[in-house]
Amino acid sequence: MLDTARKLIRDAGRKLGLSDKQIDELIKTDAEHNFEIELADGSKYHAYRVQHSNKRGPYKGGIRFHPQVDYDEVRALATLMSFKTAVAGIPMGGGKGGVAVDPKALSKEALEELSRKYVQGLKDHIGPDKDVPAPDVNTNAQIIDWMVDEYENLSGDQTKASFTGKSIENSGSLGRDAATGRGGVIVLREILNKSSISGPITYALQGWGNVGSFFALVAEKEHPDWKLVAATDSSGGIYDAGGLSAKALDDFKKTGRKLTEFTTGRKIDNDQLLSLDVDVLALAALENAVDENNVGSIKAKIVLELANGPVTYLGYEALNAQKVTDIPDILANAGGVIVSYLEWVQNKAGEHWTEDRVNKELEKYLKNATRQVYERSRKNQLPLKEAAFAEAIVRLIS
Repeated sequence: MLDTARKLIRDAGRKLGLSDKQIDELIKTDAEHNFEIELADGSKYHAYRVQHSNKRGPYKGGIRFHPQVDYDEVRALATLMSFKTAVAGIPMGGGKGGVAVDPKALSKEALEELSRKYVQGLKDHIGPDKDVPAPDVNTNAQIIDWMVDEYENLSGDQTKASFTGKSIENSGSLGRDAATGRGGVIVLREILNKSSISGPITYALQGWGNVGSFFALVAEKEHPDWKLVAATDSSGGIYDAGGLSAKALDDFKKTGRKLTEFTTGRKIDNDQLLSLDVDVLALAALENAVDENNVGSIKAKIVLELANGPVTYLGYEALNAQKVTDIPDILANAGGVIVSYLEWVQNKAGEHWTEDRVNKELEKYLKNATRQVYERSRKNQLPLKEAAFAEAIVRLIS
């Protein structure tokens, strides 16, 4: 993912006429922190926080708890976050953090200890006007609430603006859970409109997690002419040309069962999903889902990157050659960081907005961002993905 992000930045930078030195400055991180967390039981875990750029405002980005967390992954995600906040037009920078741990193997007490010690290790480098972390893979509102409490104990700060993604009871924002999926619906709608694509479309969704499920649920409610024909989770999933109910699938998943156990439709695996003849392929699972080995099987006209880095660099080049429109992650999944920013704004002002107000603000930011990326694409004759990076670069160097 780091290699893909850097190559995309270099491509867009060169097309804007930037020198290699200027591009190197865009890629360079401001600060990198790593330390070891030792729990009371003697177990030890590597912890990271990379702060890429605060040129536009405080560093912003999630914290993930996953066994495969390492420096390269965190660097890549921190870099992408700087470009995402720039594209979104919010006054924040980019950062990312994580701990190399399987949180499912920890007791609740050990998980809380790990969360608090992560904050202890970073207390001098984070804060409402320095670096505002948020949840990411395997972290949630409960973990963030522990982190906020620890930061308050260490710093005396009472604004709750030190972290976003908090529980509603602890000054979190309404609309945050659905924000990334909802944002993907807004961006896809805007791109379809600007591309003069009207009428019914079919789509397949890879990844029925928080982002993918909310994308499908919001799409079903607001765009009944968008037909969901296939969906998968890590086990595989189902295909039904006649259409699937997002609500029925979500209700089924909430019982703890796998999509391959759903009672209707034909069973498919994740590779088969990529090759379906649909208008839109929505990628909401993991990074590197599309690469040079499987990209040739894609028949969709549009790829929507709801996950971070779901298409490799070589996969992206092949999509371009196949005339497939690739809507990049730094635009398509920016809804989450936008509502995180809105949560921070509410905390700083001591306010708590209605969900309707949050959703209207999200719509405003994403409509504007999509319009500007689309105009940059037309102006500089760039694919949407490179246009998004180019738009971000212009804002980061201005």
